[in-house]
Amino acid sequence: MRSFVTSTFALALALVPAVAFAQATPPPAQQPPAGQPPAAAQPAAAQPATPAAPKLSFSTPAGMLLVQVKPDQAAAFEEMIGKIKTGVAASTDPSVKAQAGSWKVYKAAEPAAGGNIMYVVLIDPATANTEYQFFEVIQKTLTDEQKRDPATAEMYKKYAAAIAGMNKLNVTPIGQ
Repeated sequence: MRSFVTSTFALALALVPAVAFAQATPPPAQQPPAGQPPAAAQPAAAQPATPAAPKLSFSTPAGMLLVQVKPDQAAAFEEMIGKIKTGVAASTDPSVKAQAGSWKVYKAAEPAAGGNIMYVVLIDPATANTEYQFFEVIQKTLTDEQKRDPATAEMYKKYAAAIAGMNKLNVTPIGQ
């Protein structure tokens, strides 16, 4: 039960940036007060934003995700995995492109707890400081227009509803 609650909470948190980005509109441009130079002429006060630490990464040469999927949602989960693989393979971002061949997904023949379907996602090799959280990876492969599309938020809800639980394993090959 605890892994279900943790996974559900993590998935909900993962959706927040996508929904916020989809609904965000840039603020109207403001004119500087009289007598002040435009912002471009003012010294920069803020440091550049540092990238956020990955929500789901691995600290070993390979990693595994044990994903429990609701029995009636297997098609949605497999669709999501297909979207990840297609998006990563087509990406022009070198950090995303590095993930292209490292994901292997297996469906267990035996049922998981509660009658769920168990999927094993093997990521080998795993790259340090790389994001492997499903929704974050999809987000990196979308165009700005796709991110704002209301259908994208619905897609994330559909995919989140499919997952009943998830565990992460950092694994190291031996005897090779």
